[in-house]
Amino acid sequence: MNTMTLWHISGWEFAALAAAALLVGFSKTAVSGANTVSLAIFAAVLPARASTGVLLPILIVGDVLAVLTYRRHAHWPTLWRLFPAVAAGVVIGTLFLVWADDAVVRTSIGAILLFMAGVTVWRRRKAEAGTEAGAADEPDSVATRSGRAKARSYGVLGGFTTMVANAGGPVMSMYLLSAGFRKLGFLGTSAFFFLIVNVTKVPFSVGLGLIDGHSLLLDAALAAFVIPGALIGKWAVNRINQRLFEQLVIAATIIGGLQLLLR
Repeated sequence: MNTMTLWHISGWEFAALAAAALLVGFSKTAVSGANTVSLAIFAAVLPARASTGVLLPILIVGDVLAVLTYRRHAHWPTLWRLFPAVAAGVVIGTLFLVWADDAVVRTSIGAILLFMAGVTVWRRRKAEAGTEAGAADEPDSVATRSGRAKARSYGVLGGFTTMVANAGGPVMSMYLLSAGFRKLGFLGTSAFFFLIVNVTKVPFSVGLGLIDGHSLLLDAALAAFVIPGALIGKWAVNRINQRLFEQLVIAATIIGGLQLLLR
């Protein structure tokens, strides 16, 4: 079947999806959370629920490239703390998708993203004014009781949002920033996190009918655009200082939350 007609896609619509795929690659290797813009583009061009199934394999391609780039910088104690809570969030998100319509999903995720962005900005300002270790070698996610509790709560939200709308990136970005991760540790930890989580989501998405042969054919055509995006991101991240990096991540999260609420 002609990929361009799988979803009655015009040339301009395919170009928009290709640009969104390129942005996925960029976000995975430079500014995590920026792929909320890709989420919006996919949902605008394709049917809303179907768009999540088409986007998931594209995200996995980006995750593989990010792991290959930043695998030495992952913080595994944080990952092991997160996975049980994330698994619970994925199950909750799957049940939520059984009955929730697109409007409920968009409003819920948008509100969560904006709330997390606000909390993170508040915590960063508090850390700058006090002595909280925002640049510590050991992130507070594994060093304190409050950090472990925060890992569980963000983990559930991250699993929920990534299952219902592929929007877990901004939630986990807010968590990793608030836990005190520096730039490379942030990217390495999030790379492994999302590769494992997104691969785990595949059978759930297949069971919900969000991934099938037609969607995978469209993915095959779009996957090639992820690679140049990842290369651009790898080039750019070495030219972005820590403060700008954090500001870009938070800004991408706010934009993503607003576009979900205002659609």
